[in-house]
This record gives sequence, structure tokens and C-alpha cells, in this order.
Amino acid sequence: MRTFSDNTAAWRGVLRPRTSGSAPAVAPEPGPRPAARLPTALLPWAWAAGLFALYATVSVRRHLLIRTTGYDLGIFEQAVRAYAQLRPPVVPLRGEDFNLLGDHFHPAIAVLAPLYRIWPGPLTLLLAQAALLAVAVVPLAGWAAEVLGRRAAHAVALVYGLSWGIASAVAFDFHEVALAVPLVSAAVTALGRRRWRAAVLWAAPLVLVKEDLGLTLAAVGAYLVWQGPRRLGLLTAAAGLAASAVEIRLLLPAFNPAGGYAHGENLGDGAHGSLLTTILFAPLDALRPDIKAMTLVLVFAPSALLALRSPLALLALPTLAWRMLSQNAFHWGTSFHYSAVLMPIVTAGLIDTLRHWRTTGPAATGPGTTGPGSGARSPAARHIRASLVTALAVTAVMLPSFPLAQLAQRATWRTGEHVAAARAVLARIPDGATVAATNRLVPQLTSRTEVVLFPSFPVRARLYEYARDRLPRPTAEWIVHDRHAPPAWPYHAGHWPYPPEQQAAELERAQRVYGYRKVAERDGITLLRMGPPRPPGAHG
Repeated sequence: MRTFSDNTAAWRGVLRPRTSGSAPAVAPEPGPRPAARLPTALLPWAWAAGLFALYATVSVRRHLLIRTTGYDLGIFEQAVRAYAQLRPPVVPLRGEDFNLLGDHFHPAIAVLAPLYRIWPGPLTLLLAQAALLAVAVVPLAGWAAEVLGRRAAHAVALVYGLSWGIASAVAFDFHEVALAVPLVSAAVTALGRRRWRAAVLWAAPLVLVKEDLGLTLAAVGAYLVWQGPRRLGLLTAAAGLAASAVEIRLLLPAFNPAGGYAHGENLGDGAHGSLLTTILFAPLDALRPDIKAMTLVLVFAPSALLALRSPLALLALPTLAWRMLSQNAFHWGTSFHYSAVLMPIVTAGLIDTLRHWRTTGPAATGPGTTGPGSGARSPAARHIRASLVTALAVTAVMLPSFPLAQLAQRATWRTGEHVAAARAVLARIPDGATVAATNRLVPQLTSRTEVVLFPSFPVRARLYEYARDRLPRPTAEWIVHDRHAPPAWPYHAGHWPYPPEQQAAELERAQRVYGYRKVAERDGITLLRMGPPRPPGAHG
């Protein structure tokens, strides 16, 4: 396929003035040889390698500093570990005998099982996520180089690679949506290139990544109905809607020990009392409270809002809709991983908008051009360049507020006494033991022990339905508790899900009532082990 740079060279050859007469043109004197450049085909992969190094550094340092969590890194590691052992993904952290396919429908994470079998541990998941998020830049930068040129491709790679949505996903554990990001990137760029079947083939596996992504597949189908082959679009839209419906209504309840959809309360009737009223108020609820409107603006901010001029932006509607209408406040903001799948759509929308200007506006190089390189000096070309500079400026301004900036913080590169104390205490727990650990300590143990959360959460497999005054007794052989869990983005404190006072009370109760004895204590980290049963009446 001819690139923009190839077309420019061809036009320059046509428009170059010829010498009069039959005398051959004088050959130019040899000048200095141009510096060797990376081949255009390798440019996107070079960006992917660089972004992988960046993302992996952030993720690995967070884990080594005990800033990762059981919810969610520990949960996903237990699931992938089960797949690697050819077992169903039963995850003790989510409840007794809880099959994680009853939480979210993400059988696609099983593709990580062979890697985990080779190198078991949480770093396998974190590095895999870094690679998945990084490789999503390849189709985007490749398309940008094809239609806008090499310099624009570098700018587009930075806009995507340093976007806050990707940074937020990198810095909060592992999540299944990492598998969706490169699929969405490939699908949306295929739509932009009008490669309709390729777009469907890339988008189809999304239904195995998470139950709501069937709606994104349906959005791809709707785009095809509008812009491409209508029959293929209708079939794709129907398949996406059917997949989400089957997963939410049938498969997830079938796997969930408590029955029903584990996150159904997030999409309930809400504050309006009935589903009909909720639907009527949906346009207002999508913008209230103010954090929702701010998030909607920030989603498209990396493109300097230019992505909104592209019809590709419509692919973001399903994800934005369920998030803004959810009853869970975590879904409304810019933290966590929820915006990762939107960043390829926004970046592709930026490319599509600039491509349209490049090919239909005054910037397009054509017969009306009056000299070599004059297209680059046209008003539309300057507009394109200014737009990319603006997008880069917005990205740079937002960078310090999101986790990639942690690499510039001195604390990221220091391993303090608390981390050393935690590793010393955890080393006393033997492999294969059963452990109840506080949230930050869980992923330090999931690869070699059977871990549940301390204090117990959830209860009876229901994530948000628990009575803090009636927690079940611990049954693990070991309990390890961190009284000084350090803050880590996006949390200001590390004591989730219970306040530190209640955690301390449960730790004391385990010793006083349930017969656990203290084995070690160092820098606020306490290790207990279940002692021999006490005689009746000895609890006092």
C-alpha cells in the first residue's frame, strides 16, 4: 500500500521543473548522506517496545513496593493459576468455592495460563498486561504513518501511550480488559481503513473478555450498517447484543454460587424507584454528579476533543453509557482500569479527523500545488500540525496527575524498612499453607499459598453484602496483618475493605477468642498461627 510519503514523492517528481531543450539535467553534486532512519514498518513496533518498558517498570515497581492488592491482582492470579493447573477458576478471595466466571465473564484470561505455567507469579500477569497495552499502539501508529506521515505517527503514539486511561490501568493491578485494548485498537483502525471484515474479526473475541464488551461489538456492527456493508453490520450487531444478553442472563448466574449477576446492583433501579423512571432520567443521571461530566470531557481530552468529530467516537458509547448510569461511584471517575478500552477509540478518532482534513482539505497535495513541500505550508497542514501539538500539550499537562508520573518520584525507587520487614515476615509462611492476609499482602503470597482476605470479605459470595459486626471466624492456619499499609494510587490509605480500627479488633479477637498465637511482629506487620484447640470454657 502506498503511504502518504510515497504519494508526496510521486507528486514532487511530476511537478519538478524540467530543463529546456534536449540536454539532460545536470546531476546534483553529492552531499552528505542522510542519517539512517528506522523503516516505517518498524516504527510502530519500536513504540510498542518502548511503551512496554515504561508500563512494565511502573507495574513491577508497584508490586515490589507492596502497593498491589488482593483485589484485584490476587483474584486474577488465583484464577490464572487454576487455569494453569487445568482446574476451573475457583477463587477463594472472592468467596468459598467461588468460580470467577460468575463474577465477570472473562474466559479469555485462560490464554495467560501457559505463561503462568512457565513462570508462576504475579509478575507474569503484570508483564503480560504491560505487553498487551503496549502492543495496542501498533495499529494506531501504523495507520497514522500511512495517512499522516512519520512525524504524526510519533505524536499519535505519544498521545495513546501516555494517555491517562492507559496509565490508570497500568498502575492498578491486572484486569481482563488488558486483553480487550489491542483488540479494540485493531478493530477501530480497521474500520477507519474501511476493512470491514477485518474489523469484525478483531472485535469478535471481545465477547470472551468481558460481558459488557458484546455491546462494543454491537457498536462495530452499527458502524458497519451506517458506513459499510449493511448485512454484515446487522449480523455483527445482533451477535454482540445476543452475546452480552446470554452472558449476563444465563452464564454468569449459572457460575455464581449465590445465583444472579454479581454486579447487577450496579445497574439496578437506582434512586428513582423503577426501571422506567430510571430510563427517563438517564440523560440527566449520565451527567450527575459533576464527576461524570468531568470524566466525559477527560476521556476525549487526549485528542484535544478532535476525536468527537469522527464517527469512530461512537464506539465509545456503550462503555461510557453503562459507566455513567451505574450506581457504583467507582465507575464514574478517572481512576482504575475502566477507561483503558476507550483510549484506542479516542486516538483512532483523532487520526480519522486529521486524515479527513489531510485528504479533503487544502492540505492535500495535488495538481494545484505550486512547488515541492508547499502542501506542508498550507493552512490546513498547519492546522493538522497545531492539532497534534495541542493533543501532545494536553497529554503533557495531564501526565503529572496520573500514575506514570510515579517514575519521577524518589519514593518509587526506594525500598524502605517497611517493605523489608514485610518480606522477612512473609518468608516465615511455608509454601502451600492457608493464609488470611490483609489486602496489600495478598498478592505477595498468591503464587505459593492458598490466600483469603483478612478480615473475611466477601461473606456468602456476595461482594457488598456483609455485616461488619458478624464476620465469620477465620479458618486459615496463618494470619498476617499490616497495621501500616502505605497509601498507593488511587487509594489514600491501604486498609480496604475495613477501617484500621476494626482490622485491629479482628486481629485481637483472633488471638483472644479463636486461639491464634503471635509468631512474629515487625514494623506493624503481625504474623499469627493457629494454635491447638482450647478446652471448653477457656475463651473467657
